[in-house]
Amino acid sequence: MLSNHAKKLKNSSINVCWCCKHNTALVHNTISTYVFCILHSSSQAMASVTPPHSTISVKSPEPDYKGGTGTGDVKNHVAVDVVLRVMLFATSLIGIIVMVTSKQTKLIPVAPGMALPMAAEFNQSPAFIYYVVALSVACLYSIISSVLSVLVLLKPKGSSTRLLFHFLILDAFLLGIMASATGAAGAVAYLGYKGNAHTRWNEVCNMYDSFCSHIAGSVTISLLPSIALLLLIWLSVLVLSKKIMR
Repeated sequence: MLSNHAKKLKNSSINVCWCCKHNTALVHNTISTYVFCILHSSSQAMASVTPPHSTISVKSPEPDYKGGTGTGDVKNHVAVDVVLRVMLFATSLIGIIVMVTSKQTKLIPVAPGMALPMAAEFNQSPAFIYYVVALSVACLYSIISSVLSVLVLLKPKGSSTRLLFHFLILDAFLLGIMASATGAAGAVAYLGYKGNAHTRWNEVCNMYDSFCSHIAGSVTISLLPSIALLLLIWLSVLVLSKKIMR
């Protein structure tokens, strides 16, 4: 009896232990399955937000060049620069030729029945000499700058900022010289035409008409180189301002 009872207790304990192990394994499997489902759903959610191997490209805005100058515009500016410098050379050369050929010789009466030949030349006045020197400098400068402008025109990239800045400074300097020389020559020419009654300076153009005509024509022509230099300065400032604002 006791042995049978003991066997029953042993079998029941074995069953209880097997049930406990079975339930523990079942719970463990359930928890593992639940955790796996959570991780799987999380990975799917992340994949839906950021797909694998996806790259986010940020398109940078294109730079807006205000007042930019293209190659064609630069070439046009250089071509206009060359034309103006050729104009500076031509007008300066014509002004020099007209001034140096202004010599005139007249017989001036110095006593009754006596007249002496007297010549009127531009080198008799310091103002006219300064005027010829200024025109000669402008003529030489126009040759050098025209050659440089032609070389720049042949370049594929057009003019450089440094060369334009140098042209701007030299053109402004030469414009000041030309303006002062034209003013000085014009003042002396006005005295030759009108004289000055307060200082008792008599006019001479009533006797040296050809000389005074040459002087007046040369001074009038000298306004054209000044205008050409003024346009060159304006053109250089325009191109430099566009280059700076790019």
